[in-house]
Amino acid sequence: MPGKKNPSLKDPELYEELRDDGASKEKAARISNAAAKKGRESVGRKGGKAGSYDDWTVDHLRAKAKEIGLKGYSGQRKQELIDSLRNS
Repeated sequence: MPGKKNPSLKDPELYEELRDDGASKEKAARISNAAAKKGRESVGRKGGKAGSYDDWTVDHLRAKAKEIGLKGYSGQRKQELIDSLRNS
């Protein structure tokens, strides 16, 4: 319900921004509460350890596509696979 306050949210403003950007309710709540506890800068630095898809082999990209349930990836070239994974 719009306008309803959720007392479990520690940073409702960030939560709403994340929801507007398309994050799920659970993900937005988790990020906003972590940011309120540890600080936004600390939470922002936390991610980004997986490496770039550009460094992966085509076989690894296809395995990832299969793992997350993408369809139609078997005939894709490397850049098409990367685009599919990034936009899934």
